[in-house]
Amino acid sequence: MGNKKKYFIIIIRLLLIGAFILFWEWSARSKLYNPLFTSYPSEILKDLVDFYTSGDLVKHTSVTLREAFIGLFYGTVTGIIVGLILGQFEILGKILLPIITAVHGIPQLTLAPIYILWFGLGLTSKIFLAGLMVFFHVFFSTYAGIQNVEPKLIESANLLGAGKVQTLVHVVLPSSMPFILSGIRVGVGSSLVGAIIGEYIGASAGFGWMIAYASSFFNIARVMSCILILLIVGILLNFSLDKIEKYLLRWRAPTNLSMENKRNT
Repeated sequence: MGNKKKYFIIIIRLLLIGAFILFWEWSARSKLYNPLFTSYPSEILKDLVDFYTSGDLVKHTSVTLREAFIGLFYGTVTGIIVGLILGQFEILGKILLPIITAVHGIPQLTLAPIYILWFGLGLTSKIFLAGLMVFFHVFFSTYAGIQNVEPKLIESANLLGAGKVQTLVHVVLPSSMPFILSGIRVGVGSSLVGAIIGEYIGASAGFGWMIAYASSFFNIARVMSCILILLIVGILLNFSLDKIEKYLLRWRAPTNLSMENKRNT
């Protein structure tokens, strides 16, 4: 993609966001609707300043991000390992895959109180919930990636004398990487959701607790401030994943609907 096209996309994106913010501010101040339900940008900005100067912003951000990142790490590692094992051993996969699918079908929100009962109100229950939600996405993506590895690649590796471990590391994992990264991308959002759900159920800090507390006092500006911060965190994490994906999949040429392959200049 040329630089001119990149800049054009960025400018259009910023104009759309700016227009939305201006319309939101104008419609709220013009009383086109009751601003009690959504607040408005200038009020949210003022609340963000108060949120930061009071020290609560750093406190609650650190709590939620710690829970989400630890859950993301454990969920990703476990999901990849289990996906690889079940993908390599067909009988084991057929036995356990329906069980994992059934557990995944249970809404985790309904099980959150049980996790709180098992692990208490501390950090462990939030990490477990976040990690579990990440695990399902990464596991299913990894398993699907392994199932879609081109058999000819494995045959070629075997003909060249590669062992099972070498084939796994140099053929199976790289071929499955687009699927795995896709699962991790979804898992990033799930880790934040899991941490916040756990804080809703029982906590004394974190964005989930803050949103529930602010909502009980109809402090919508504080609720929107928390949502805005989570939005920014999500954007930064996805930006980081884009860079990681670009590096890990640098061997893959991008394609478009015209079936033309070309590399970025």
